[in-house]
Amino acid sequence: MGMRGKRVAVLESRLGRELTELVAGRGAQPFHAPALAELPDLDPQAIAALVKSLEARPAKLAIFQTGVGTRALFAAADSLSLTQGLLSSLKGMTVAARGPKPAGALRQRGVHIDRSAADPFTTRELLDCIEDVPVRGERVVVQRYGVANVELDRALEARGAEVIEIPTYRWSLPPDTAPLAELVERLGRGEVDAVLFTNAEQARNLFLVGNQLRKGEMLKDALNRTLVASIGPVASAALREAGVKIAVEASPPKLGALLSAVEGAL
Repeated sequence: MGMRGKRVAVLESRLGRELTELVAGRGAQPFHAPALAELPDLDPQAIAALVKSLEARPAKLAIFQTGVGTRALFAAADSLSLTQGLLSSLKGMTVAARGPKPAGALRQRGVHIDRSAADPFTTRELLDCIEDVPVRGERVVVQRYGVANVELDRALEARGAEVIEIPTYRWSLPPDTAPLAELVERLGRGEVDAVLFTNAEQARNLFLVGNQLRKGEMLKDALNRTLVASIGPVASAALREAGVKIAVEASPPKLGALLSAVEGAL
């Protein structure tokens, strides 16, 4: 049987259509409730100032956390005619990539990669891969993703680094939260068999909407009666913070593994 005939909620935004089709392809009834919007958060003047400051005072380490953010940074540098300056500065730094997506974006620009976080590409693996880089008294550039990585920044600062964050995009609620509100209601009525979380912010935004409806506690209870599937450790941590039990966690943290785990659990 697996997923056949089961009602599965999909909260993914960027790859939402593809994931919904994959769920339907396994015989399930998908309900798509996008839980996240990615909004540009680039300040061209700040990027220009950063590139010039790196020429004057180079950084020891540069950390790239996402493919989307890495491409956005280089696109901004292109528009400012500062790409060559950025590339020159990176040549003198130790460059670390959090996973294959930022690594791919860096290779497209011909940037060397000295350190790569191991699967499942969480902050823990990222810190492990740079633990022997001497950063005391040094500048460290961190390409931010949707939110500041407080764990990463604090760990670097504890080692004596001066952390410089580069915002490239930020996460927000989607413009239309009606599908999320409908999902809260469906969960409350027991009309959902499984919920797929592919990002930690999806969990936070679902509860944000639930709390706005004054149904946060009901939402938590409903999720704990439903099969909750997480893409990996970061999403799982956000769910546990909300008091939600995770039934399955993908290993490796990829969509195919997530769907296979859900199918097996159902």
